Amino acid sequence: MIRPLRIGILEGDDIGLEVVPETIKVMRAAAAKAGCAIDWHPVPIGKKAFEELGNTLPTGTLDKLDTLDGWVLGPIGHQAYPKNNPNSINPHPILRRHYDLFANIRPSKSYPGIPCIYKDVDLILVRENNEGFPPDRNVHLGYGEFRPSPDMTIGIRVITRQGSQKVARAAFDIARTRQRKIVTAVHKDTVFKLACGMFAEECRKVAKEYPDVTFNEVLVDTMAAKLIMKPQQFDVIVTTNTFGDILSDAASALVGGLGLAPGLSAGPDRAMAQATHGSAPDIAGKGIANPYAMIMSGQMLLQWLGRKHKVEAALQAAELMERATEAVVKAGKVLTADMGGRASTREMGDAIADAVGDS
Repeated sequence: MIRPLRIGILEGDDIGLEVVPETIKVMRAAAAKAGCAIDWHPVPIGKKAFEELGNTLPTGTLDKLDTLDGWVLGPIGHQAYPKNNPNSINPHPILRRHYDLFANIRPSKSYPGIPCIYKDVDLILVRENNEGFPPDRNVHLGYGEFRPSPDMTIGIRVITRQGSQKVARAAFDIARTRQRKIVTAVHKDTVFKLACGMFAEECRKVAKEYPDVTFNEVLVDTMAAKLIMKPQQFDVIVTTNTFGDILSDAASALVGGLGLAPGLSAGPDRAMAQATHGSAPDIAGKGIANPYAMIMSGQMLLQWLGRKHKVEAALQAAELMERATEAVVKAGKVLTADMGGRASTREMGDAIADAVGDS
């Protein structure tokens, strides 16, 4: 790629207005040091966009995103949006579907000195992002839940061979970049013989293309127990949408909570950095939100863009961000309260940006 990378800035809601600016600050510092050329593009979204432009996903936002390589999306507080208003929608699933961001990549890693249940955890959960049970994204038109009588609700679960194959391949590609090179597929094909059965079949097919990666399977209920008992045994976990949503939150709790849970939604052409946590309206505006998850989501975006477009400077910038963030976390001097410190969101962001310059 001979042109600069084009990255969007979508602050989202509540603490997104605090943690996203810190993320961009650190990304800018790392890109400058690595010599990675980036054009930054603020894009309106969420409650602020509704108040200023009359729509949570304004006309022109998707058109702008069409021109970008990826973007940083802050948490979306859609539960507080005005109800029964067609201009007040949750934009998050629309972005996932519109850009086929089929792989939701969620690392969980423990650090010395940070309060957590387990040490030496370093796993990545790869969750299928656009199918499964979520009713706002598993049908083309309409909604995947309906109530045919006052006392009955029916929900649809969608599993396709294509979707299963794509997310499985994403997991195996990630495993190849890691030291242990192990993929664990999680499903429940003993009960959901057709749906989970199809997912498992596609994972087994893809596994044959990766003889250098160890492959195994675990039933989801067994996985819940194994993840709590010994999470260190897992490397890369791949699973369906709702199973992955639940297991990734559990994994984050083992290493210190959602403040330490970054995420990336990746598709064939674009990727979206978005932390696993929500918008936390109860602490918004207080300057105490932990920026770690959002900053490391930005790091994942630079790494993905570097690999996708073969931009070595982006890979170097991602490595600088990772080293700087880990240095600040391990030093333990400038951390937010949930990590055992007293620093503000901005102070922690400043410390990581400064560490980029010192590395």
